[in-house]
Amino acid sequence: MAAALPVSGAAQPNPLIALDLEIVTVTERGVVLTWTTFGLDAAGRPVPVPANSEVRSAPADSAREPVTVHLDDTQTPYHYAEINDLEPGRPYRFLALSNGIRALPAPTLTTASPGAPEARGEFTTLPPPPGRLLHTIALANDVHYGETVSGIVIAGFPPGYQSDPPYPQFMLDAVLDDTRDASLLLLAGDLTNEATADESRSVRAHLDSRGTDYLVARGNHDRPHHGTDSWGEHFLPRQHLTEHHLGELRILGLDTSAPEAAGGIIDRPQLDALAETLRADPDRPTLVFGHHPITTESGLTNIGGPGFILDRPTALELQTLYQKSPGVFLHHSGHTHRTKRTKPDLPCDVEFLEVAAVKEYPGGYCLLRIYEGGYRVNFYKTRTDDARRWSSLTRGQYFGTAPDYQLGSLDDRNHAVARDFSGL
Repeated sequence: MAAALPVSGAAQPNPLIALDLEIVTVTERGVVLTWTTFGLDAAGRPVPVPANSEVRSAPADSAREPVTVHLDDTQTPYHYAEINDLEPGRPYRFLALSNGIRALPAPTLTTASPGAPEARGEFTTLPPPPGRLLHTIALANDVHYGETVSGIVIAGFPPGYQSDPPYPQFMLDAVLDDTRDASLLLLAGDLTNEATADESRSVRAHLDSRGTDYLVARGNHDRPHHGTDSWGEHFLPRQHLTEHHLGELRILGLDTSAPEAAGGIIDRPQLDALAETLRADPDRPTLVFGHHPITTESGLTNIGGPGFILDRPTALELQTLYQKSPGVFLHHSGHTHRTKRTKPDLPCDVEFLEVAAVKEYPGGYCLLRIYEGGYRVNFYKTRTDDARRWSSLTRGQYFGTAPDYQLGSLDDRNHAVARDFSGL
């Protein structure tokens, strides 16, 4: 039985409850916090209830009491607070409140364990990468345009969630709105649900109508169905390597889709084309994106198991290519619907980053900001009213385990890496 997108319940005489506090984003000068406010209906069931949003903060290394740094009297159950003008590399204490009620983390390992920043009420801003900002690239995946029920694993189980209008549309719109100032948007697969002609045509028109510069890679949901490659007719041929240059930065897109499987492959011609491209200019700063993750750690920690990612021989060959190509610095993938960094199987100076899905909780994208002396990755939830409401609802997916699997640690979502990009 699918749950419908709820509307806010009327305020009840019961006390307001502020829950699901998450420190979503931490940059060198800012932080984004989200939480939800609830009341109880006549039957004692929790329902979303509007309230105001307040954040109080102070440096953790000072004796000063937290002061109000954000106050929004807009009445909403779905709170999104962004605080800027903080000092880089400094710890801060904070309180998030609605109508004077302190927001608490949900009882999940990710945010309520004793060491979690939400439980401690403290975060530390990132150190800034040195040098000028050169490029800002948005990393996203798993739109599933055409999907009507979210959260189902197999045969209608577990119970899923529905919305009207369809959630893939307004969640994609929210990403496009948020990333309009980025130099480029990379969509690493599963743009569609079943790669039908209508889904492929519609999502392509949707993307083109927004005026955003974007690149795509094919995911397993985008593979040919019943001998027809509608997705390929509107985007790219199957198993086709793409190459794009943003100044001196090289961006390579991989098609890792298999004909009739959830796991990934790379056919020999595409792999040879990749090897030739990297061999011709191994030191050029290079970002690679494709749908399926490739590390053993990813295979052992995702809910689909090792067969859900790129096949093992190809994954090792790909990492061997990266060893010989010191310019490759990041491999962006999707598919697992979580934000997580995993360790390579072979020694190579490459970050392997999985980004959470556009379509469902936590519902967002990463911004990759490249500076002369390194790069910073930050995950952002989308912030439109519909997106915040849908993210709050679908955090209940998979019997409430979605936050522990899909959100990722604060370090997975927000981190800085030193690297020499002065040549860009």
